[in-house]
Amino acid sequence: MSATWIILAVVVVLVLAVGFLYNSLVRRRNEVDNAWSQIDVQLKRRLDLVPNLVETVKGYAAHERAALEAVVAARSSSLAAGPTPHEQAAADNQLTGALRQLFALAEAYPDLKANQGFLSLQEELSNTESRIAYARQFYSDSVLAYNNAIQAIPGVVVARLFGFASREYFEAEDAARTAPTVSF
Repeated sequence: MSATWIILAVVVVLVLAVGFLYNSLVRRRNEVDNAWSQIDVQLKRRLDLVPNLVETVKGYAAHERAALEAVVAARSSSLAAGPTPHEQAAADNQLTGALRQLFALAEAYPDLKANQGFLSLQEELSNTESRIAYARQFYSDSVLAYNNAIQAIPGVVVARLFGFASREYFEAEDAARTAPTVSF
């Protein structure tokens, strides 16, 4: 009779351990999803600011059509980007480069640099970029913790049993790490 109780106790402990690990992995997976959602919110915020910025610059630098069209095209690409972090990162990098060129272009127009609407939009975009950077860092940290949890023992056993898969990081492309060149 005591052997039955011991076996039952071991089974109960194993079921509780698997349940605890499963719940832990679900929490980490949800943290990754939440972190991705925060990036998405900030990227959409930036996309909403771009049309106002383009319209403000257009009045001052109408003959700089290529730079304005690059920003509009990059915004369209961002709106159409797929749902994965890799696709979103590629579109985001394109928009970041186009915005850098637009701000570099603004340096050539003193009236534009002094325009309160432009300065306000530039400040909003700068704040949004900071929020995006923080959200990316939080997402990467969440992905790291989640991937570690599903790849380390004993989590790997439960992860494989219940189909938990690794997540990818939101990474900048090499082109996004270089300063844009603007010629007048």
